[in-house]
Formats: sequence, structure tokens, C-alpha cells
Amino acid sequence: MHAVFDLVPIAEVAADAVEALLDAAFGTDRHGRTAYRVREGMDAIPELSFAAREQGALVGSIQCWPVALHGDDGGQTPMVMVGPVAVSPARQNIGIGRALMWRAIRVAMAGGIAGDDALMLIGDPEYYDQFGYDDAATGAWRLPGPFEPRRLLARAGAPDRPGIVGPRIAHFAGAGKSA
Repeated sequence: MHAVFDLVPIAEVAADAVEALLDAAFGTDRHGRTAYRVREGMDAIPELSFAAREQGALVGSIQCWPVALHGDDGGQTPMVMVGPVAVSPARQNIGIGRALMWRAIRVAMAGGIAGDDALMLIGDPEYYDQFGYDDAATGAWRLPGPFEPRRLLARAGAPDRPGIVGPRIAHFAGAGKSA
């Protein structure tokens, strides 16, 4: 049987339904992971965040976040952190995650979003290499928490220089917060 699902902007889905899906896919302890520290204080980028619905039910989601490589040289390079990519445990391995990832990549590659040429994520290289992600540029990157270096991945266009990946400081401008 072929899966039939629709991809829609994540804004069309209730936030609590997305949270329930993330809990089902990654566990309720997921907020302690390093990926959450990387994007702390940021809102997902609406244009790059999607939901998969099957017969009206939420079965998958992808969110993308405005982050930056805060270089050891003092420079900041805007990037987009892709993920989490979540699929309902009952609907995995039928192409929902791949469809969500390709949609986010296609929209990012169309341009117009700061950092859209530097997509990065934390994930299994064996899965994400099909989307053009590898660790070629990430060897000198640091994260604000523990991570396996082989799982820190980026697509071509990501900066290849030392620094720490974290929230985009520019998004805090005028908000009274400092980095």
C-alpha cells in the first residue's frame, strides 16, 4: 500500500500536536539534548518548517532554526539547523521523513532566508548522506553540550572554520538579551 500524506506549513498544525509527536518519536526527555541548547531562545523558521498529515492526522514534522557559527575569529556566519525530523513510530520507513527533508532543502535552496546556503544538523550520517549532508566542514565546530563529532553534519556551503554553533545573536537585537 502506498502512503498518501500531505505536506503543509507547520503553522497549520496545533503546537501541542507537534509536541506530542516529538515526545512519541524522541521521548519526553528530549529537551535535555544538545540540539535544544544550540537553538535555545530561537523560534523555528516558519518558511522551512513543515508537517505531514495523513487523512488529517499529524504523522510527521520538520523544524528548521536560525543558528550561527560563532567563529573563533569573532565572525558570525548565519546557518539553518535542520531538525528535529519526527515521524510517528507507527508510520516510519514509508518516506514521510524523506519527503519532509527534501521539502525543507528545496525551499532553502530557493533562497531568501538568512543562512539558507548553510544547512546543518545533528544526526546519523548513514541516513542523512542521501540528502547531501556530511562532516567535511564540521570538524572544528563545537556545540554547547556533548555530541558525537561524526553526527555533526552539514551540506555544501557551510563554513569550514573553528567556532561554536549556537543561537543567532542578531535575533536578540533589541530584545534586551546578550549572548
